[in-house]
Amino acid sequence: MDEQEMLRVRLEELKTEHGDLDRAIAALVETGNYSSLQLQRLKKRKLILKDQIHAMNNLLLPDIIA
Repeated sequence: MDEQEMLRVRLEELKTEHGDLDRAIAALVETGNYSSLQLQRLKKRKLILKDQIHAMNNLLLPDIIA
């Protein structure tokens, strides 16, 4: 497995975790059974994942100015 393929696999893992967190946050908010600290931590983790996904996308698809 080359480096590009490993990056793609990791990117999919990050996207999956991001989606899982999104659903978990929505479920917590819907039930109303959460602490603000718990929600804040989940949202922070989700934002970190979003940044990692963006950075990995930039590695796989560099911005080429034509």
